Formats: sequence, C-alpha cells, structure tokens
Amino acid sequence: MKPESRGPQAKEGISADEENDDDYDNPEKPFSLTNPLFPAADFYRAQPVYDRRIHVLGLGSMGRFVAHSLRGIPDPPPVTLIVANQKIMHDWLESSQRLTLITDGASEKREGFDAEVAYPRPRFHGKEVPVQMDSPPRTGIESEFVDGQGSTKQVYEGESTEPISSLIVCTKTPFVLQFLSAVKHRLNKESVVLFLQNGMGTVDEVNREIFPDPETRPRYMIGVNTHGVTTSPGDSYTAIHAGFGTLALGLLPHEREGGSAPYSPTTKFNPASSVEPKHPANPHPDTPSPQSSTFEWLPSDRYLLRTLLRTPSLCAAAFSPPDLLQHQLERLAVSSTIQPLSVMLDARNGGILYNFHLTRVMRLLLAETSAVIRSLPELAYIPNVEQRFDAGRLETLVVHRAYTNRDNISSMLADVRSGEVTEVDYLNGWIVKKGEQMGMRCAMNYMMLHLVKGKSRMVQLELEEGVPFVGRRKGEEDIGIREGMTAGDEGEGKGKGAGGRKEETK
Repeated sequence: MKPESRGPQAKEGISADEENDDDYDNPEKPFSLTNPLFPAADFYRAQPVYDRRIHVLGLGSMGRFVAHSLRGIPDPPPVTLIVANQKIMHDWLESSQRLTLITDGASEKREGFDAEVAYPRPRFHGKEVPVQMDSPPRTGIESEFVDGQGSTKQVYEGESTEPISSLIVCTKTPFVLQFLSAVKHRLNKESVVLFLQNGMGTVDEVNREIFPDPETRPRYMIGVNTHGVTTSPGDSYTAIHAGFGTLALGLLPHEREGGSAPYSPTTKFNPASSVEPKHPANPHPDTPSPQSSTFEWLPSDRYLLRTLLRTPSLCAAAFSPPDLLQHQLERLAVSSTIQPLSVMLDARNGGILYNFHLTRVMRLLLAETSAVIRSLPELAYIPNVEQRFDAGRLETLVVHRAYTNRDNISSMLADVRSGEVTEVDYLNGWIVKKGEQMGMRCAMNYMMLHLVKGKSRMVQLELEEGVPFVGRRKGEEDIGIREGMTAGDEGEGKGKGAGGRKEETK
C-alpha cells in the first residue's frame, strides 16, 4: 500500500542551501504569520536561501565574539569580517587568520574567516564628507551601484561591491552611521541588518541619515546583549568572555508592510479572530491605535535568526517587537545608571554598592527613567508596564547587574579613560530627549549626560597635551637634582652659585 503523501519537511543532515527546491511550492514567497495557508509550524523548517554568508561589521570585542561563535556550530555559515582600513587588512592577512576566545582561562581558536575592507565615511555636523586617505585614490563611480535615493555610490579602491544578504553590525553606537555608510551600496530591500548596540535611537538615526526611503530600506533586527566581552591587550584577534549572559533577538516590522515603525503590535501566530486591546494600559493623547499586522519573514530574515538561535555560546532567544522593546528599555535603565556613575567615581561597577549616598543618587536617576519609560506611547497597549518599569524594580535590576559585574569596568569608563567617544547620548541623552518630547524635565539625567561629556572632554585635552619623553636631545646634559630642591631650583642655583641657593632656602 502506498503511504499517504505528506507536506514538505526539513531533510535531516542537509543544510539550508542544499535542500531541494521542489519541496516548496514557492520558496521566494515571504512567510506571513497571518497567512492561513502557511502553518506556523512551517516557520521552523529550513528553507533554501540564496546566500548563506554572514558579514560581521566591526572587529571589536563583540564582533570577535559573534564571529567566533558562528564558526563553532555544525555546518557553520561562511563568515566575512569587514575591517576599517588597509592596515588592519594587511595585519589580518599576515596573521594566522584565526580568532581566539578566552573563557574561564581556557582559549579556543577558530579559523575559516574571510576579510574585506570598507572605509568608514566620516561625518561632520551630520553630513558625510570624503574619506581622507594617503595612498588609495578614489576609483571611478560605478553606475550600477545606486543608493536608496537613486544617486550613484562612490566606491574606493579595495572595497568590495558584492551584495550583502545578512549583516551584523557590532561597532560602537556613535560610529554606526560611519561604518554602515561604507557598505550602504551593498544592501538592498531583501537584506537584513542586525544591530548589536547599547542604548536607544540607533534605528531612527539610520533611517533618517542612510535609508530614508522605506521602499529600498533593508530589514532590521535588534539584539539586546548581556554578555560581558572585553578585548585582550596587545592582541587584535582575541576576545575575553568575562561574563556570561544572553542575547535577545527580534525582527522589526517594516514600514512597507503597513505597520507603524518600528514597534507595532504583531501577532505571533494565526488567531481565529483578530485580537486587539480595547483600552490601553496608559492612555495618552498621542497613543497610536493598534493596527493589524502583516508581519512577513523573508528567507534571509529566517536564516539569520535560525543561525543565531542554534549558536550555543550566544544563548540567543527570539522575541516579538513589543517584548524586545521592553528588553531594550530594561537594559537602558540599567546602563544609564551604572555606567555614568562609574565614570564620575572612576571606579568599577561594584563601587556603587553598599553606599547610602550613591543609593540616593541612583534612586533619583531611576525615578526619572521610570517616569519616562512608563509614559512612552509605544507601551500603551502592553499590560503590566507600570509594574515592570516601576522605580523599585529597576533599582533591583541595577543592583543585581552591578553586583554580578562588580569586578568589571564599564564600557563607558573604559572609553573615557582612553579618550574615546562614549555612548552617553544614546543612554541618558535618549531619556532626556524623550522626556522633553512628552513635556517632562529630566534634570538628573541631563546633569549626568553633561558630566560624562565634560569629563570625557577633560581627559581628551589631557591626552592631547601630554608630551612623551623619548630620550635626551643632542647636546643636552643629565639633569641632576639636589636633595631638597626641585628641578627649577637647581637651574636657578647654578646661575647664582652658593648665594643663590641660600636665597632660595629663605
């Protein structure tokens, strides 16, 4: 008796790109969670993708950690590292071309990475300016590369022009626009971009400055990372996994699909009838009305998400856009409290614990943050927002995070000490801006914002004024300082003799 024919199933032991296209009626058709002809269970089945390669933009600590983790899974995807200049590219080619991850003192090396160069486009007063390079001149403009506005793209010597299907952006938040502009001509509306940055407001900046046209804009994924990863001094290809955490992932609904960007309520599965809340949890005059979602998953979206979910060291989990937004806001509340305080105290994260005076400051900061978050229109239709973002609960999260990472130095403090740009504009600055939009004055966050900026600028000036001593110049004599005298006194004493010395000691 001939067995009954069944629907398409994933073939065991065969990668996504090697499966037979005949198993699917139309693999190019995007998956919709609201399509009754496409069961929700089929979402978890492998479907063919045209490009399995994953590009990692940024070779910092997080970029090394993600790239190293991706190459450690069965049937790993091809991983390409995108570096910022030819010097880094040359050093990579001259090295063993391996990435090392140190966890609890044990190091693990992995290889099989490709590398490309993409020059970050510097920005001045919000406008992109030409790249200043000594050697490689600008090549001719390729007519086939057109950005989202229909204008031609300038491609520099050594840069690749191959399309990018899946891109993971691991740069620091202030440099996202510069690095993403370097690969803008390689992204299209079928591409998916994963942002792994701290703070809020990155997606809004990218939409405003790089992809203003929704019709040609790539699709976005957001990642909320709680792993503690640092770089190894003196080794550009080693990362230290200092603290274990999780990675919350979610795909943002696209404006082409009719949803309110970037966080519109979406249905996870196909309900029998439309489910829409009748009364918002926090009524607000500017609250948008709930809309039915036509959330669709393209093959590239599903492939990148599935690949990250099956990477054990990332401990990744997928969430809907509203749930992901709440994870982001919790992370924002914790980071906007611990990091600025650690900068002002110049102490490790544990320095804010067991101190009554610092606890008072912490509570004032969290009171403002809690009021702003609970007033956001995006959270109006989400239940239990008042309880989840209560100032007392946020304080519990801050204390727990500070205690867990008590021996670590915050990333903001590390940036200030090294004279780098901090992410405070996307933490406390975002809270201040959102508060002003809703008629709230966030004096504590405003003060912390400018205190951090002021200290960062002070350190930068000190580093610029520092004069390194590299040795004695020709004709100079050794400086001999007598006991009880400074170098200046010694010089005066030589000119005046013994009498001069007596005069100095009066």
